[in-house]
Amino acid sequence: MSQPLLRTPLHDLHVNMGAKMVPFAGYEMPVQYALGVKKEHLHCRAEAGLFDVSHMGQLRLRGKNAAKMLEMLVPVDIIDLPEGKQRYAFFTNDAGGIEDDLMVTNFGDHYFIVVNAACKTEDIAHLQAHLLADVELEVIHDRALLALQGPKAVDVLATLAPQVRDMVFMDAVRIPLLGQECYISRSGYTGEDGFEISVPTSHAATLATTLLEDKHVEWIGLGARDSLRLECGLCLYGHDLDKTTTPIEASLLWGISKVRRTEGERVGGFIGADVILSQIEIKAVDRKRIGLIGQTKAPVREGSLLFNADGEQVGVVTSGSFGPSVSIPVAMAYVTPHYSVIDTVLFAEVRGKKLLMTVTKMPFVAQRYFRGQ
Repeated sequence: MSQPLLRTPLHDLHVNMGAKMVPFAGYEMPVQYALGVKKEHLHCRAEAGLFDVSHMGQLRLRGKNAAKMLEMLVPVDIIDLPEGKQRYAFFTNDAGGIEDDLMVTNFGDHYFIVVNAACKTEDIAHLQAHLLADVELEVIHDRALLALQGPKAVDVLATLAPQVRDMVFMDAVRIPLLGQECYISRSGYTGEDGFEISVPTSHAATLATTLLEDKHVEWIGLGARDSLRLECGLCLYGHDLDKTTTPIEASLLWGISKVRRTEGERVGGFIGADVILSQIEIKAVDRKRIGLIGQTKAPVREGSLLFNADGEQVGVVTSGSFGPSVSIPVAMAYVTPHYSVIDTVLFAEVRGKKLLMTVTKMPFVAQRYFRGQ
């Protein structure tokens, strides 16, 4: 028998707001609310959207060798990550594939890590298997996670904590909201300015309700979260990233810190380094992640095969949707490198028809992270 679905601490709030609840990563999660996916998407782009992402895994890593240990598992500079800063990272495997992507924050006395819900059991086991003698891993069970995203997010949150206005993209602080210590980073996965807020479970509903009292804020479900991240060219693990895909194939070279590359001070030393550094060196991979825009109104979904003008299969779509902000179908796909050149014309097979698509630069919608005045 399958395991019963888990619920986040905000489940009752979602149900009371008329959310459509669906199974997702072992949880019962809101896919949309009364506004509907398109209006939720556009509201987040224009004002502020509130997302319940409490299904994600939250962890603490402590010990003088915690940074050294993390660098054994990710190709990212953790040792020199300043206190109060966050960094995107990914666990890699022996073949150079991506086991999961994650966020790492240096809070001084510990590293705060957020991992994907579908991978958190494996990620915890992975970390435990590589613990160094003085390093302690704590799985956090008493915190929820909210994301407040959109151009009005800073104004909304500043009514509770004015100091958030001084934060820039990837800053992180521990400050009280409504009298309870929260972990706040100026980050998110919509491409908009915004914040992710780790809040004590007992306080989550109160904080969410307070934020929703602002006229600019609406609940946003998983449906719009997916279309928002896709328009901004952000990968979703299990779709655009997986255990068989290397960071170089995924066009994530920027996610491999220079200090960890061949000419860097701490070259390699992470799992799969030989494969990944070789791909960087020879500048050759078998496939490449690209962006596509459709020439018709029909969306092209994940799994759609891609063909060249001669009818030869050259790739597959890994994420696809109609982009509400751009009013055209957008997609991410993997193709053989020859077909990754901008303006290349490809054909996506959808219900027996071949739909014209064009390779384009990503993001499809400009990212609007706040990096300072």
